[in-house]
Amino acid sequence: MRFFNTAGPVNCQDHYCLPPLTRFNLPEILTLISQKKYFVLHAPRQSGKTSCLLACAEYFNKDGQYYALYTNVEAGQAAREDVTLAMRAILYGMLQRMEIQYPNLISTGELEQIILDNGPFGAMAIFFTRLSNRLDKPLILMIDEIDALIGDTLISVLRQIRSGYDTRPLHFPSSIILCGVRDVRDYRIHSDKDKSIITGGSAFNIKAKSLRLGNFTEDETRTLLLEHTKETGQLFEDEALASVWNLTRGQPWLVNALAYEVCFKIEEGKNRSNPITNPLVMEAKERLIQRRETHLDQLVDKLQEERVRRVIEPILTGEMFEQNLKSDDISYLVDLGLITQERGGALIIANPIYQEIIPRELSYTAQSGMSLKAAWYIDENGRIRVHDLLVSFQQFFREHSESWTEIAQYKEAAPQLLLQAFLQRIVNGGGQITREYGLGKGRTDLFILWRLPDGTYQRFVIECKIVYGSRKATISKGLDQVTRYADRCGAEEVYLLIFDRDTKKSWDEKIFTEMIEHQGRKVTIFGM
Repeated sequence: MRFFNTAGPVNCQDHYCLPPLTRFNLPEILTLISQKKYFVLHAPRQSGKTSCLLACAEYFNKDGQYYALYTNVEAGQAAREDVTLAMRAILYGMLQRMEIQYPNLISTGELEQIILDNGPFGAMAIFFTRLSNRLDKPLILMIDEIDALIGDTLISVLRQIRSGYDTRPLHFPSSIILCGVRDVRDYRIHSDKDKSIITGGSAFNIKAKSLRLGNFTEDETRTLLLEHTKETGQLFEDEALASVWNLTRGQPWLVNALAYEVCFKIEEGKNRSNPITNPLVMEAKERLIQRRETHLDQLVDKLQEERVRRVIEPILTGEMFEQNLKSDDISYLVDLGLITQERGGALIIANPIYQEIIPRELSYTAQSGMSLKAAWYIDENGRIRVHDLLVSFQQFFREHSESWTEIAQYKEAAPQLLLQAFLQRIVNGGGQITREYGLGKGRTDLFILWRLPDGTYQRFVIECKIVYGSRKATISKGLDQVTRYADRCGAEEVYLLIFDRDTKKSWDEKIFTEMIEHQGRKVTIFGM
């Protein structure tokens, strides 16, 4: 039977899939091809780019007007700045692909001579010319993983493609599609040869268009999931379908990984007579996060980059505390699929799974060093005592926040991250934390859902705010925000945490607890 695919290109015979050619605007690509244009297709990792390129190549080869060749240049990445070694790996990789579709057009001996005669800065252009000359129809070349190349290797590839542009379609590929995570115009390439930074736009100024492959829509997500129902008869409850969409926002790898986990890994879901329910989807989500699959591991690795920190940290706190938020940094994170920018300009994490894993990972060191016993915070009826938990955290924060902030990479977000690390150790035992934050919100909102033995839930909201200006004004604004959030979540207990970062104040000045009734709700305020 078919299954949800999370590794490599989609094959609709083996995998549940959306037809790859429906993932983008095919008429637009046909127009660009007919106009002999060179263009870019980019999207975040594991979004389906390769599947779409392979489908395009098959489409054009069947159509009969063109020859279409897909090639992946990732082999050149291992050579790093050694252009000679990288070019040899790339060209032999192309030859291997050619031998499958167009055997005996260029021999390995001829390729070796091309490399010897023209060197790494000319061999690719000559190779493309020879290939185009020997084909009786125009060639469409699709180059995948172009941004795996670095430095002078990437510059050499881009410039050699540009060098033959005016001789197309008879003596050079009629159209070339460059595919990677980022738009080529955004490349800033360090050249040892030229001793300078060269932009992708200057090295490849023949680009006609930049196309971006988007996430699945809500309808496409539902269609993909229901392929499983068609094949097995196993039903997805409406709430489960909605949950997959809400958690992933259509990120293709996340949709497939979540669905594979719930339908093929969890024992209850593997029984086809059981419907797929929302609790099963939530269990699958937790498993993916805790197992830190390759896709999520790559995401975590990006958090160590300084330009990623400059954007993510103010999103975590909701406050703009750095004046050097750069448009290039924002574009980089959008291209990586880490964030989205809403119409009004607000920046938010791309989906709730990323939104959950980012603070978890950034607080992992602190969380690992905590020795907390959940039993102390749970009463004889299985109810969690959040008030007592926050009293304990207040003392913990007083004792440990300064030392932890010193070693934290995301120093401005340290209070929120330390709180979430503290809560995660407890809530892992029988609940979940939903996080809401975003640049411009001016706060971090936490919604705790705790499952009781009888199957019902306790609901709590905790809002975190940093003191800017007066404590009184911060509390006043926070009360309005947290009560609105509590109404939306149906929370039974409401807490407002106020973090004062003023190093001139003593802890005795910062630490306080008070209860205030606001808009018909009792709000407990913890200062620290």
